[in-house]
Amino acid sequence: MDFDASLILMGLPIAFGLGWLASRFDMRQLRIENRQAPKAYFKGLNFLLNEQQDQAIDAFIEAVQSDPDTSELHFALGNLFRRRGEYERAVRVHEHLLARGDLTDDERDRAQHALALDYLKAGLLDRAEAALLKLEGTRFEAQARLALLANYERSRDWTLAAEIARKLEAAGQGSFAGRLAHYLCEKAATLVATAQNDQAQTLLMQAIATAPNAARARIDLAHLQFVLGQPLKAYGTLEEALKDAPQSIGLLAQPFSHYAIEAGQSDAALQSLKKAYQSAPSLDVLDAIVALEANQPNKPTDARNWYVHHLENHPSLVAAAQWIAGEKLEHEQFHPQVQRALDHAVKPLKRYRCAACGFEAKQHFWHCPGCQAWDSYPARRVEEL
Repeated sequence: MDFDASLILMGLPIAFGLGWLASRFDMRQLRIENRQAPKAYFKGLNFLLNEQQDQAIDAFIEAVQSDPDTSELHFALGNLFRRRGEYERAVRVHEHLLARGDLTDDERDRAQHALALDYLKAGLLDRAEAALLKLEGTRFEAQARLALLANYERSRDWTLAAEIARKLEAAGQGSFAGRLAHYLCEKAATLVATAQNDQAQTLLMQAIATAPNAARARIDLAHLQFVLGQPLKAYGTLEEALKDAPQSIGLLAQPFSHYAIEAGQSDAALQSLKKAYQSAPSLDVLDAIVALEANQPNKPTDARNWYVHHLENHPSLVAAAQWIAGEKLEHEQFHPQVQRALDHAVKPLKRYRCAACGFEAKQHFWHCPGCQAWDSYPARRVEEL
């Protein structure tokens, strides 16, 4: 059979035309995909700005599928998953980023930091610690150390927390003296629980030296001294605290009056508290003065007049309830009902409130159980804020 070369010549233009059409189709498809990716991305941003996180996630997933090599889309998607509490999905996104070989060193560090935050939010403290330690020497070092500090505080590893706090202070990230003193107090409390009182006292003295103007170490030390049968030492410790930490007078006043009575120092303590009350009237100082005056042999009945004196200058439902509790009313048969109503009304006013997150509690906290902030509770009741 003879081969007709003319067929080849006729087929060349057809093949060229088909190739040209195919290339045009590929270019068109590429342009469509390139338009779709940014469109999905900006749609996701629009949803995010309007606080529509579910729709934003769907849009970013669509954008990632259209352009899987864009790292910024992965970061946005991972952060959204974390904010929504979908920590497993956030971890997968950031682990996928770390597994890629085309990331720059800075992007890899950023992904490592994001992964560490995922672990922290998920409560996987061991994994978070390992991930954060890998960020030493990177531009995320300071942030990683702050996260490590929070991590060690949550796990109550006060020794490692102190080590990180010192590094942060040395790097110029602020003063951490207050926190370091709290860590020593926490370690001392653990020792007291196991009757290692001498070691606990040593740590509390170190805490006082670390943060002389902080009240906690002196309060804890005075309590320990009192428990050990040393009321005069306990009184002396809080007497020093009144001078060095006057901002905490509300926390110091009542134990100070109690130790003073036990140590036979009521007169001196009364003068100190009256002076403190004149400069900073406080409900707790008021109660301490009343307790001390009631202990005076010559004028126990005059002690309650302090509540009236306070009410003349500072309207207070708490002080009014305290005064009425010890008074004889004209209709005395109704006194219990009235007192019960007043006590119920003043309960919320006698609480302490965190200045950082607003968490309220019956007792004063050095470390807020709500937001984990240190020293965020003013030493004043809610009614006085």
